[in-house]
Amino acid sequence: MIRFHEIKVGDYVLVEFEGQRSEGEVIELNEGDKMVCVQTAVQDFWYSSDKLYPILLDDKQLEQMGFEKEVHESGVKYKRGPFRILLPQPGDFSHFEMWYREDRRRMTQPLAVHELQNHFRQMTKVELVRPHGIQAS
Repeated sequence: MIRFHEIKVGDYVLVEFEGQRSEGEVIELNEGDKMVCVQTAVQDFWYSSDKLYPILLDDKQLEQMGFEKEVHESGVKYKRGPFRILLPQPGDFSHFEMWYREDRRRMTQPLAVHELQNHFRQMTKVELVRPHGIQAS
């Protein structure tokens, strides 16, 4: 479950509907009712935050968001414009560093995609989106 105050318009999350989970993009928030409108490959629908789940950040998710991957002796670097993510251990998203210009942040626990999007937005003042949007799975 994701807490309502963590969600921003544009975030990618998993939604649960009739026991099935699908990826979607948050397109609207209703502060008063604490409801979130999520667009999936099938439809737009309103969900309470107890039906929202994080998408774990991994290599596939970064690729879908347009990051380029480089393998170095010091680890794996992901690049999108001037924004960088460096994993000291390939595939280990539990400890890594990200930076944009002089803003450097060390992560000491795994991040969800929406959390990376929120860091990216804070650091660059630009939305982090998938170039091809939400795809049917």
